[in-house]
Amino acid sequence: MKNNKKILGLISLASIMFVLLFGVFGQANAQPEVLKECIKIRQNFTLNITTAITAAGVATKNDVSFVSGAIVAPQKITVGSSACTRGATLVTTASACPATGMTKATDCFLANSKEYGVVGMFNTIYNITNWVFFVMTLIAVLMIVYGGFTYITAAGDPAKAGTGKSILTYAIIGLAIALIAKLIPSLVRFILRV
Repeated sequence: MKNNKKILGLISLASIMFVLLFGVFGQANAQPEVLKECIKIRQNFTLNITTAITAAGVATKNDVSFVSGAIVAPQKITVGSSACTRGATLVTTASACPATGMTKATDCFLANSKEYGVVGMFNTIYNITNWVFFVMTLIAVLMIVYGGFTYITAAGDPAKAGTGKSILTYAIIGLAIALIAKLIPSLVRFILRV
């Protein structure tokens, strides 16, 4: 019975990782037209993406830092237009995309929709992995407290002591999953080489 639970847990974890890794790639790369939505960056991150294309068609790649709170658009935003259809407020500081030398948020756009999708994908991955890390850590801490209490109050009862040990074991597994969640963005970055 215990082996079935472990196998089911491993299959579930593998399925989630498969969907995160391969399902998001398909969606990010399946956007050939210019998008009308904007991305609000939720966490600071840096990607090596195309910042300019010469007349000869040669792409120049640079590290672009996306700052939390910045709005990134798929095209140049005209102030007062409804380019960001979700009612997003443009960040008007020069810190929106500092590595590209852009002076205001209205210039923070990526005309290459494939790379715009990658920025959106990384923004989503960071959001999901941060939430998974937070929730799993919280649950693991609560399980450690409950498992420790159960083990300490076993008073020589082997069944209750065994229950406490198994709760502590599952809590440690939960902490390991939480730490793995923090590694997923680095793994995706390695696979995509961005």
